[in-house]
Amino acid sequence: MSEVSGEDDELLFAPEGPAASEESGEYWKILIADDDPEVHEVTKLALDGLRFNGQPLQFLHAGSGREAVEQVEQTPDIALLLLDVVMERETAGLDAVDAIRNRLHNRMIRIVLRTGQPGQAPEREVVMRYDINDYKEKTELTAKKLFTLVYTALGQYRDILRLDRSRREMERLVDAGVTVFRRKQPDRLGHGLLQLLGNLLGVDHSQRPPGYGGLLVEQGKDGVAKVLAGSGRHLELGGQVLARGALPQLDARQYQIPRNGSWHADAHSFIARLVGQQRQQLTLYLESDTPLQTPEAHILDVYCRNATLSLDNALLHQQLGRTQRELIYMLSEAVEIRSQETGNHARRVGEYSRLLGQLSGLREDEAEVLLLAAPLHDVGKIAIPDAILKKPGGHTEDESKVMRTHAEIGGRMFSSQDLPVFSAAKIIAAQHHERWDGRGYPGGLRGEDIHLYGRISALSDVFDALGSERCYKSAWPLEDILVLIREQRGKQFDPKLVDLLLANIDAFLEIRTRLMDVVAISH
Repeated sequence: MSEVSGEDDELLFAPEGPAASEESGEYWKILIADDDPEVHEVTKLALDGLRFNGQPLQFLHAGSGREAVEQVEQTPDIALLLLDVVMERETAGLDAVDAIRNRLHNRMIRIVLRTGQPGQAPEREVVMRYDINDYKEKTELTAKKLFTLVYTALGQYRDILRLDRSRREMERLVDAGVTVFRRKQPDRLGHGLLQLLGNLLGVDHSQRPPGYGGLLVEQGKDGVAKVLAGSGRHLELGGQVLARGALPQLDARQYQIPRNGSWHADAHSFIARLVGQQRQQLTLYLESDTPLQTPEAHILDVYCRNATLSLDNALLHQQLGRTQRELIYMLSEAVEIRSQETGNHARRVGEYSRLLGQLSGLREDEAEVLLLAAPLHDVGKIAIPDAILKKPGGHTEDESKVMRTHAEIGGRMFSSQDLPVFSAAKIIAAQHHERWDGRGYPGGLRGEDIHLYGRISALSDVFDALGSERCYKSAWPLEDILVLIREQRGKQFDPKLVDLLLANIDAFLEIRTRLMDVVAISH
């Protein structure tokens, strides 16, 4: 039995002819449990044709306490049970109450005990001992009092339905929010928020083609709207700039949000205005071809508050991440400049390392750590004397020994740091010159004794360094680079990583092209 909200309570005689709700099969189900057939007929006669909140009554019947329990077990959405106390035995009704409440754990059904022999089941004792909602002697249940009894019981059941629905929706919101609301990338958070909103509003996400569309839009100060995330038929709009008038239905809905509120819902759409502490304005919009199932208002209020806070935190996290990334790049590029290795080498090594990490099966957060940590692989060179670091020709044996100390120095620089990026940078700085065959430095580690981060950064560094101009060499052609990498498979480099690079070479070349060194032209 589904809930009908937004109408005043009413118990009216039905008009002539079939009602729409009768055709849809929505009824308030009433179970009459009595061993006297006449009681069934009289009760039906007194209540037949009545409607509550626009929906008719449906009568079910049981001739014993056992049958009553079976009916409730088979039809758990019975709203009201009119239950005789004495049937197949003197305590049949009381035993049925005990079974319904304690064995079936049905706390929602309203139970009214009716007895023709009150002396056998005293009202005070029964009310105190059993979980019933009313106790009536059959002689006092006139048609008028039965009317009032049913009206009150159905009102209680309807309110319990609403509370239970709100509870379940809140539980679903909390359970889903544990995962969704802590996402730190605004686009991924946006996708999760649209999915969760669709669940709350009863959207069928499995329909193909989608019968709905969702958008999370950031309103820029310059009036330009950017789509942070899309879902359903608007999925492809994610990341795009939304021209004014591109979605007239969205523009029209903007004006429906009340000035003192944050959201508006109608039969086929929902729109919310989310304004965070950073004062950025976000619009959350969902439209559906089929009617939406709007939950209680306070559920949507909680959803909007949590969505606003989560998006605020995600955008702040994004800003902090961007700042952290730029500071790391500035430090790594400062080392490159001092080494006379100008360009985007550090950035490319970071991008290659993230890609190799993803291809190796690392979690997305670990791959992001590699993006930031790998550019710091040569940070130890900051302690190498200029005469050695900037020497255009080859190094003597003693100079090579000094040069190799940059790996140990780089590892020590991050030894007191426990943040994930710097913990990874410590590994990478110390191990990016180790070799798969154990002939590397500074530790002579072999195979998988070398941390995966060290193996990934080693291959990424060499792949990029060979293709870059240096003060002591020219850039190698791509064909020669790939020949050397194949030759060093299982020697200098992890063979699995070499296979991944070669199988996905186009993705690595896209990074190299996107972050190509800018060569200054002198006049």
